[in-house]
Amino acid sequence: MKGIILAGGTATRLFPLTATTSKQLLPVYDKQMIFYPLNTLIKAGIKDILIIVAPDHSGQFLNLLGSIFKKFGINLYFEVQKVPKGLADAFILGENFIGDDNVAMILGDNIFEDDVYDEIRQFKKGGMIFIKEVKDDPSRYGIVEFDENGKAISIEEKPKFPKSNYCVTGLYVYDPQVAEIVKNLKPSDRGEIEITDVNRAYMEKGDLAIRKIQGEWLDAGTFDTLLEAGKVVKEKEIYKNFDPLVNEAIAEFNEEMKDKTKRILDPYKLYLRQSEKNQKNI
Repeated sequence: MKGIILAGGTATRLFPLTATTSKQLLPVYDKQMIFYPLNTLIKAGIKDILIIVAPDHSGQFLNLLGSIFKKFGINLYFEVQKVPKGLADAFILGENFIGDDNVAMILGDNIFEDDVYDEIRQFKKGGMIFIKEVKDDPSRYGIVEFDENGKAISIEEKPKFPKSNYCVTGLYVYDPQVAEIVKNLKPSDRGEIEITDVNRAYMEKGDLAIRKIQGEWLDAGTFDTLLEAGKVVKEKEIYKNFDPLVNEAIAEFNEEMKDKTKRILDPYKLYLRQSEKNQKNI
């Protein structure tokens, strides 16, 4: 299975923070946001991951992630999305990357408390989405409707009158057919290729599995939710749920950065000490 992290877009809801860096590089408690979706895919056993980024901050992703997991057998690839065209556009951009493999896509600002890794590992064909019951303003999300027997019968994108409180989270798993499905979709009224239409296509074929999550699902895309995400990650100790290799890779990167900074600063400190000594001798 391949993995995709969608980390493009303009993140205007977090402006001016995102004027100088990507949303997914902002901190959530003790780590950059991007490490949370990376951890989800890596713990699911995925070793080839495509990160789709916006052009303005693409270099920052390379500086942070370039070869950080290489020694652990995790291969990261990068694709620049010049113009955001909807979540499902990721499967067109990543068509050659996906090839004949199944693919799990996660949004770069989504953090999950539940262990969803085994469900991703065991996926065989069709599509699979993860839903969460929300209390506040479900009209902000894609909503799944169920019949009296608990069977999912429809999915609507941001409906004015939601038919349930179960929203589709930012984690999706599909078989290789997804690229062809997306290419045959028409853009919505807002000009985007909607992920809801992809899910609806699988549902209409009877090939969409739906998994309910019980733990926290954090969508850190606004000032308030970014702040809340940091609090929840700390209080519920989600930061301790990282794969050991992810923690080791981050620790090695941090040490490299400290050494690099030290090599830059040491000559300057020596210069200052020498200048101070010379001043005293005058």
